[in-house]
Amino acid sequence: MNYRLTSVKTNKIWLWTLVNKAIAGIIAIVIGSRSAETFKPLWQIFKGWQCFFSVTDGYVVYPQFIEDANHIVNKTYMTRVGAIR
Repeated sequence: MNYRLTSVKTNKIWLWTLVNKAIAGIIAIVIGSRSAETFKPLWQIFKGWQCFFSVTDGYVVYPQFIEDANHIVNKTYMTRVGAIR
């Protein structure tokens, strides 16, 4: 039992979401590691939009895709995604 618990903690799976604060709901999701490879499909969807800026938590992957001038790092302005009941 302890082995399974350790395995879950060391092999985390992330749910990445793409939301627009002005529109209700999640626009796109990907599930996987917290890597640039996992983020890239969301970026492919996002980069086609005409957006002025992106708000993120400042994770190390984002600067590989988002220009500094268009990137706001601030959890206060991030949209929270809650569970569906």
